[in-house]
Amino acid sequence: MNNVIEQMLNNYTIKNINDKINALKEIIQEIVLLGLSRGGFFNEAAFYGGTALRIFYNLDRFSEDLDFALINSNKEFKFNKYFNYIEKELKAYGLNLDISTKQKNTNSNISSAFLKGDTLEHILKFFPNEENHEYDHILKNIKIKLEIDINPPKGATYEVKYKLLPSPHQIKIYDKESLFAGKIHAIICRNWNNRIKGRDLYDYIFFLANNCTVNLDLIKNKLIESNYINSKDSFNINKLKELLINKFKQLNYKDAKEDVMPFIKDINILDIWSSDFFIKITEQLK
Repeated sequence: MNNVIEQMLNNYTIKNINDKINALKEIIQEIVLLGLSRGGFFNEAAFYGGTALRIFYNLDRFSEDLDFALINSNKEFKFNKYFNYIEKELKAYGLNLDISTKQKNTNSNISSAFLKGDTLEHILKFFPNEENHEYDHILKNIKIKLEIDINPPKGATYEVKYKLLPSPHQIKIYDKESLFAGKIHAIICRNWNNRIKGRDLYDYIFFLANNCTVNLDLIKNKLIESNYINSKDSFNINKLKELLINKFKQLNYKDAKEDVMPFIKDINILDIWSSDFFIKITEQLK
């Protein structure tokens, strides 16, 4: 096994096959970020979303996707011009994954790509002493989604972060206030009928528990873009609380809990989740 990967694995507590798969995916994510950084990607884009929150702000849950947004809108942006840099880094660490783009809907501002590879092959590469293959049948191929917003709303603010592993590099990310705005937008505007994401609610609690303020300019512009409010509407923190409270009254918390369970260590913390709980903690939003 590569010494750097072994060093990165030492940061994980590995107790079962799910821990191994999550560690595998997270290390792959960090190698992808290294490739993007070396390719100059972060000169024109920034990292945001749950994985950014986990890597740079110690969110205590696993996150599957890598989400980015251009700093300046560019409808002609081509994600695949950075694929060679990603592939070069993956191969340098002995990883065998394919990367491909997803055909973009002409009306969508989101450009997507997928990394795919054989899970068992990489488990055995990361954990060479693994002998129990009874779980082979439950292992699906590794699949990591990369998405970039090529026409993002205005108002995001950024900071530059540095990582030492797998090799020193820098990454431009949304600051905490802008990350919080993105998470609130997901809670309010996501199509919950088809995709109940308890992970959004879990992250919302994380932001509040860390006394994070929200980037009001960004959330306002994101809500306008989603046709959730009108550009002429008055908007302030109290209006935002009202929108959240209305959403929290509608959610199916049973489904939300089931969504987040595979990504957290202690599922008992979900027992308190209810409409009343989320409405009451929203009073802390600032």
